[in-house]
Amino acid sequence: MVIRNKIKAYFERAHLSVCVLGALLLLYSNYCLAQNQFENPILPGGYPDPSICRVGDTFYMVNSSFEYFPGLPIHKSKDLVNWELVGHGLHRPSQCSGDVNLLDVQSDGGIHAPSIRYYKGWFYIITTNVYHHAQTKTTDFVNFILKSKTPEGPWSDPIVIKGAPGIDPDLFFDNDGRVWYVGNQMPENPNFQGEGEIWLQELNPDNWSLIGERHLLWRGACGGLWAEGPHLYKRNGVYYLLIAEGGTSFNHAVMLAASSSIIGPYESNDRNPVLTTRHLSYDNWVHSVGHADLFALEDDRWFMVALGVRGDIDRGSNMGRETHLVPVQWEKEPFDWKTPRYEWPIVATKTGTIQQLNELPFHNTTQNIDLDFEDEFNGSTLNNYWNFRRVPDTNGFSLTSHPGFLRLFCNKTAFKKRTSYNFLGIKQTQSVFKFEADMWFDPKNKSSEAGIAWIQKDNYYLTFSVSPSNNGLQLELKVKSLDQQDVTTIASKYLEGYQGKIQFKIEANKDEYTFLYKTNHTNFQKFTKTPAHILISKGYTGAHLGPFSSGLHSMSKDFADFDNIFIKCNTLILNN
Repeated sequence: MVIRNKIKAYFERAHLSVCVLGALLLLYSNYCLAQNQFENPILPGGYPDPSICRVGDTFYMVNSSFEYFPGLPIHKSKDLVNWELVGHGLHRPSQCSGDVNLLDVQSDGGIHAPSIRYYKGWFYIITTNVYHHAQTKTTDFVNFILKSKTPEGPWSDPIVIKGAPGIDPDLFFDNDGRVWYVGNQMPENPNFQGEGEIWLQELNPDNWSLIGERHLLWRGACGGLWAEGPHLYKRNGVYYLLIAEGGTSFNHAVMLAASSSIIGPYESNDRNPVLTTRHLSYDNWVHSVGHADLFALEDDRWFMVALGVRGDIDRGSNMGRETHLVPVQWEKEPFDWKTPRYEWPIVATKTGTIQQLNELPFHNTTQNIDLDFEDEFNGSTLNNYWNFRRVPDTNGFSLTSHPGFLRLFCNKTAFKKRTSYNFLGIKQTQSVFKFEADMWFDPKNKSSEAGIAWIQKDNYYLTFSVSPSNNGLQLELKVKSLDQQDVTTIASKYLEGYQGKIQFKIEANKDEYTFLYKTNHTNFQKFTKTPAHILISKGYTGAHLGPFSSGLHSMSKDFADFDNIFIKCNTLILNN
């Protein structure tokens, strides 16, 4: 009996050792795997419509910014998986106060689908500002160019290209020194609503005016619905025209055509679309993939950046459309009977679509997923990552009134359509995160309000704020949803013993958001909860989170001071 028990104990210990060893081997295997892979999206948060160029061993990428200011965020990278925000193409209010209007632009208007290119020592960005006139119900499509010697700027004032219809332009510098504008427009006689047409015309680089004949190139491959976002490339003497098609939702796709002449005719790739998720389940981890840009590495390997929407919550996410990276391999058509036999880019050769985990482009690198953000406002200028909704009123905020703090004045009503208001936001980059902010607020005017806001649009947001009431100061959580006319109060509480300072905290996971607060030296107290689908992106941009203030009187002397704002993100795969 004793011997049998000893034998049993030995095998139990051995079994435990094997289990521990197995677990350790699994962890080590996952670690090794992570060292050789990167995670998509490579640029988390609302960074749609990516365009990229390479200068030497450095890559530069620009994205759409729509109604936000500063506009046209520019990132750089040496390895394609770690990106640094280095500047914005639109960084001066004067750039956005004329033909390019970001003062009172409508939501989802503004800056659409830029292209970034480098030629003979200059960086160029070409893009569209979409401005709708509410009174006349007409829309301006202002296509313009910015140029700079460095991606950090300063960038030039907008150079408007007269007579260029449509949106999403591309700039192409050919080997013979000629410069071409590639645009989209509605055909003169469309076959159906939403049909798009890609056109080409030469540009005079001395004054950036359109010259010569306009050439109509292509109406798309698979129906031609919303044929837009063109990019033109030249490889081995062949011109390749890449476009987006299907609209920026579940049927989004990337199409390609080729020609031996820049003016066409262009032959559609028989295997279109070359990248899409339209054939996959609506519940795929990413969907709405499209609006891409191709580029080559120094060693002539090719890749593609494209937008996609993560399906974190109810087939969507707060972040909206984000930038992803996929490998590309060129293959020649195998049909002997066909003339000409083009080489075509095969995107994601092993899977045909965007994968969340992928082999690193450069094997001597590691993706460092650090999406945490912290600001104590100790500098004289704002951090690059802060965004305003439209060009801000400089009388609405200050970094010098109380050094070491961000001061927001209660002199404007917040969340009014087509206006700037006193809100600064950073892009939400993950569905799971923690957010905290300290606020000092002692209002004298009953219309004053301050706190933190979580915003998708002027009419789609959530506020966690302090405001005066008949019983003193109250803490409220309010939401404005797209399907409701009025703001709804989710929770409200009188702040007993409030002495001028409050700390806000949000704990977000995939199922729910928890809102907490702390006054004086107490511990954080749970205020309320909401479901996680309350702020899913429904437009072109993703969610922004940050401090705000509001008031009805422009002469109000009330203000709120903010400090110690931080976000700590939980990345989904490699860093878990």
